[in-house]
This record gives sequence, structure tokens and C-alpha cells, in this order.
Amino acid sequence: MINTITSIEDYNKTIENNPGLLVYFSHEKCNVCKVLKPKIAELLQKNFPNIKMYYSDTVINPEIAAQNSIFTVPTILIFFDGKEFLRKSRNIGIEELRKEIERPYHLMFD
Repeated sequence: MINTITSIEDYNKTIENNPGLLVYFSHEKCNVCKVLKPKIAELLQKNFPNIKMYYSDTVINPEIAAQNSIFTVPTILIFFDGKEFLRKSRNIGIEELRKEIERPYHLMFD
């Protein structure tokens, strides 16, 4: 399940309250984003069930994107224990993403 972040306060609380977190930044007019989003959700569900996925619309909530220096979509931010671990923008390969998350994920949750 993908939750939606609607404010800066919500964003900050989400980071604090989730040991593993992926925030997906995009907007409704981005066709690549629409295709990629369910693939990332499936990757997390199959391989990294302790990472929660959240969505932030950069058009509806530009202040959240601005606070995080998000200038292009899609962009994903991955946090472990409230610290940004990984930032990916535009061309995001699912297999590459899986490999980058795998080691720190297992160190944290195994």
C-alpha cells in the first residue's frame, strides 16, 4: 500500500516514525512515473517488506519537493533510521535499485 504525504509536517513525522522509508516524488502528468510507481511498490513488497512507501505530488505539494531539492520527477528518496541513504532521479532501474537497497536493508532488519 502506498500512502500519500500532504504536508511538510506529515513528511517529517513519516521520516521519524519509519525505520525504513521510500518517498516517491512525481506528479500526475508524468507518464514514466505512472509506469514506474507500481514496479517500485512491487519490488518493496517482494524483497523489502519493512520499507514503507509514500508518495508526494510535486505539483500539489511543491514545498515538500523544494525542501528536499527535488527538481525532476520521478525522484525517490530512501531513508534508514531517519537518515537519507539513497537518492535516485529520472532513469531508475528496478534491478539496480534492488541491489543498492539489499545490503543496508539486511544489515538493518536481519
